[in-house]
Amino acid sequence: MLLSDVVDHTIKKLKAQTANVLTFVNMGLGGFAIVAGIQGQLHLSLLLIFLAAMADRFDGMAARKLQIESELGKQLDSMSDIISFGVAPALLLYQGILNLFGFPGVFFTIFYIGCGAFRLARFNISENHGFFTGLPITAAGCLLTFSYLAIPYLPPFSFLFITLVLSLLMISTFTLKKV
Repeated sequence: MLLSDVVDHTIKKLKAQTANVLTFVNMGLGGFAIVAGIQGQLHLSLLLIFLAAMADRFDGMAARKLQIESELGKQLDSMSDIISFGVAPALLLYQGILNLFGFPGVFFTIFYIGCGAFRLARFNISENHGFFTGLPITAAGCLLTFSYLAIPYLPPFSFLFITLVLSLLMISTFTLKKV
């Protein structure tokens, strides 16, 4: 009987932390993507950002499915998202092409990160009514990351435009239904 109590207690603890573990996986992948980008391994950085997006998708699903949503989990998810979908994609695009523009490239890179942080902060203090206000940072980060693949095909200045548009969409006030 004692062993079954220990097993039940352990399973409950593991269940309660499932979403947070997936959030830390997301954060870790984002951190590795940043390191890979700094080291010039841009294709690896791209892959790690997309893997972080998968972990981000599953952490929310796990929290809802297991009914373990918490304020701590929400805050942790936002901290993870600014790393994986704010800093990592911005650095990827900066290393890939925006660095060619000097100060404007630096400015748009930092502007994107700042808009992402603003978007996450606004989300964290707002009531959840089944919709997003502005483009979610995960979507913006994936689009910015995906744009990296277009570097050989688009004029360099278009990446300043893409970064600016995604930044402004994150802080805009249009609403988007959650899926």
